[in-house]
Amino acid sequence: MAVTMREVAAVARVSPKTVSNVVNDHPNVHPDTRARVQQAIAELGYRPNHSARGLRSGRTGVIGLAVPELRQAYFAELADAVIAAAAKRGLSVIVGQLGGDREHEIELLTHGLPQTDGLLFSPERLGTEDRDLLAYVDFPLVMLGEWIFGGPTDHVTMHNVSAARAAVEHLISLGRRRIAVIGAHPDDETRVMGPSNLRIQGYREALAAAGIEHDPRLERVVAPWHPEDGADAARQLIESGLEFDAIFTLTDSLGLGALRALGEAGRVVPDDVAVIGFDNITISHLTIPSLSSIDPGRSEIAETAVGMLVERIEWGAGSSRPARLHKAAFDVIVRESSGGTASGTPATSSRRSGATAQTLSG
Repeated sequence: MAVTMREVAAVARVSPKTVSNVVNDHPNVHPDTRARVQQAIAELGYRPNHSARGLRSGRTGVIGLAVPELRQAYFAELADAVIAAAAKRGLSVIVGQLGGDREHEIELLTHGLPQTDGLLFSPERLGTEDRDLLAYVDFPLVMLGEWIFGGPTDHVTMHNVSAARAAVEHLISLGRRRIAVIGAHPDDETRVMGPSNLRIQGYREALAAAGIEHDPRLERVVAPWHPEDGADAARQLIESGLEFDAIFTLTDSLGLGALRALGEAGRVVPDDVAVIGFDNITISHLTIPSLSSIDPGRSEIAETAVGMLVERIEWGAGSSRPARLHKAAFDVIVRESSGGTASGTPATSSRRSGATAQTLSG
């Protein structure tokens, strides 16, 4: 794994900020301290991040976007929205996928993406326990996805718990009581901030509020979140013999697979089983039946995140301005899979959550 600025600071017996000053050739560093830091850099083989170098020599007009995988439709469409938001500001975007590899995610926080002025980063394997890593990032950064509590960076995310709860409440409003969920992640017990964990929380809250007994057998573990995995999970649910009259899938990709499996088994949607997904990806309105879904505010997330990153670039990587948190608004989009129309409309009972923004102390 790459040497970090924090490790250089420990060997040189200085603060990470002092290491950053030496790397960026700031003049206000005592010669003896500078020599000690340079010696530690040489001994450890530390490689300064490319983004900081680019900012010293002039902006590139390019920002980075790092996501787990573009095969997941949500991230492909998020990338499209980010590219559009950046283009309006005269910026280009380099997109990288990290494949849910923890070491790659840590490496990215250490060095950034080459030849970029700043980074939008949606990690999959980093969590609350890694928030200290963010304190040593020396390039403009905006985090996407789940908020790492206490992190000192700007963060743009969605209302995972309340949106999932609204999805299940919609199914309950149709008179459904045996509601299965597909998408629980096998390691969520150790990743309390994972999106599947939060959406499962919303699912359980909706059941409890309606006085519906929770049946853990109706929670289906699925990883990864690809359509074929959703189909397999739905087939297993059918074969189990468990009674169910609705399915909430934690992504639309899983929902598309579930629709396939239900059709193969002769289950009529929505008469026998109502289905709703999460993400509102483009293809959701093209299936037969079309898939109801949660629209998590993807365009708002992209626009807000790019705007925040541009501001951070303008302020400079060393800015001490407080971190900001923004949660985009969501809608329950009702299509044919839960009794709506093919094109879909926001549910009248949808609790569209107003976007929330707050300044954090860091």
